[in-house]
Amino acid sequence: MPTPFFDLRASHNPHRWHMPLTPKVCVGPEGQMFMYGGIGLAASISALEQTCGRPVIWATAQYLSYARPPSIVDFDVWIAAAGKYTTQASVKGHVGESEIITVNAALGARPDTITHQWPQMPVMPRPEDCDPIRLWPDQGDNLNRRIEIRTAGGAYGIDTRTGEPSADGRMQMWLQTREEHDIDASLLAVFADYVPSGLGPALGLQAGGNSLDNTLRVLKIVPTRWVLADISISGVHAGVGHGAMNLFAETGELLAVASQSMIVRVRDE
Repeated sequence: MPTPFFDLRASHNPHRWHMPLTPKVCVGPEGQMFMYGGIGLAASISALEQTCGRPVIWATAQYLSYARPPSIVDFDVWIAAAGKYTTQASVKGHVGESEIITVNAALGARPDTITHQWPQMPVMPRPEDCDPIRLWPDQGDNLNRRIEIRTAGGAYGIDTRTGEPSADGRMQMWLQTREEHDIDASLLAVFADYVPSGLGPALGLQAGGNSLDNTLRVLKIVPTRWVLADISISGVHAGVGHGAMNLFAETGELLAVASQSMIVRVRDE
């Protein structure tokens, strides 16, 4: 079943889906809202999984333009190859003739019993023992209010920027939806789009980024209320930053890995 975190709707064509844009799936101040990039990838993943009847293995989004409420985004699914265990497919998300997002993906699962993970969840207090934080000023009723963020000792919030780069470019934070949605690949795509949130703490500035892309690689889905995002900013140069994220269940199991390139935005104090 599709996640109710966003309102993706089927059409008469099993390869076409559409999603009305409301403030709940957008970010930005009133009058300048736009669809959150992670929502675009999440809706594409949901459309792919329902059309292909297989779970997503990886999906990568290229962000091309902004979609603003109250427009409707159409998601057209194209199946390039469907094998015994794996489907290769793509999605074009557009408003009218304006292309907003292009997603390429592979879906499927193989009957293999080998399972192992090498990245280990960082040592971190339980979510209930961490402090709520804000990564940026409250801009009203939008998607950011729907996600609760907690971290140890209140680190990484907008009031903790030192003006100096951090030693390792890393940050860890717990994420959950306030509306208690089940974790699936599409919701992990929403959380994965928080990679640019690591730019500010990494640089020690009031900074963030506009995503150029977003790649999610799903290892497995297990029940968990909170997801730990372990973000690592690799570097910043010529106005562009690169970063990655490991997403862990509360039990320490690796759910997925993600990576992005982003345009660096330093905000006025």
